[in-house]
Amino acid sequence: MADKDLRAPLAYENPRFLNSADGRILRILAEYQEPLARFRREHIQDTVVFFGSARFHSRSDADEALQVLEKPYSAVAAPPEEQEKLRMARAGVEMARYYEDARSLAHMLTEWASKIPGKRHRFVVTTGGGPGIMEAANRGAKEAGGKTVGLNIKLPFEQMPNPYITPELNFEFHYFFMRKLWFAYLAKALIVFPGGFGTFDELFEILTLAQTQKLAKQMTVLMYGSDYWKKVINFQALVDAAVISPEDLNLYQMVDSPEQGFEVLKENLSRDHLGGRPKELTPEIAKTRR
Repeated sequence: MADKDLRAPLAYENPRFLNSADGRILRILAEYQEPLARFRREHIQDTVVFFGSARFHSRSDADEALQVLEKPYSAVAAPPEEQEKLRMARAGVEMARYYEDARSLAHMLTEWASKIPGKRHRFVVTTGGGPGIMEAANRGAKEAGGKTVGLNIKLPFEQMPNPYITPELNFEFHYFFMRKLWFAYLAKALIVFPGGFGTFDELFEILTLAQTQKLAKQMTVLMYGSDYWKKVINFQALVDAAVISPEDLNLYQMVDSPEQGFEVLKENLSRDHLGGRPKELTPEIAKTRR
């Protein structure tokens, strides 16, 4: 009888092959098919994606961090090497409002979406799965009793998933482009809070897909915090330079409060994806969701 140890491993159980250059196509397909299977199993029909800085903290955490830094210098001036830390901490307190606003908006959206009749979950709050605005949105959705998605990315420096993601919908990707596919594929709306290079990348990717009509659906794009966005991006200058059309300015809307953002989302999502269904569902209709 042949020694079982002499058998070659099955190709799909061969780590050396799967992790090689030749196995790349299988790894890419896995990052498409495995999330698709999980979304189907969890009855997720579509999503609303929140983007924004990973560096923002909750109001209480930002206040506490500033107090710790300021305490030694209550009676004396801080040395130059500490002044930049203090400046950053004060900026953190100022920007913490965006964390709280993302949390509130995600809560409102999830609470409303939970009353939409049907067997599948609609407009599920989705983020990049990390800290900052991502944590805030996942947190608000969880606090409203809804499912919430985290699409994390494996990086040389660890970005751990935040604790508010629904465990069955906690994903980690190797390929940035597959992660971006899942941001766009199920999304019916995008809310972009203040952020840095990564947030800009995600915003302009979606705007480019919308501009070039590569999205086979209506996509609402909200840019949250008009003071910030008008300061860091001059879209009118792009129109004046004739590098975009005036009509391209209609690809997004700016909002400045959770209440304003929610009203725009509710109106647009109802019109574009619920067949003009009333913004507020009667209790009788809402019972069919259960």
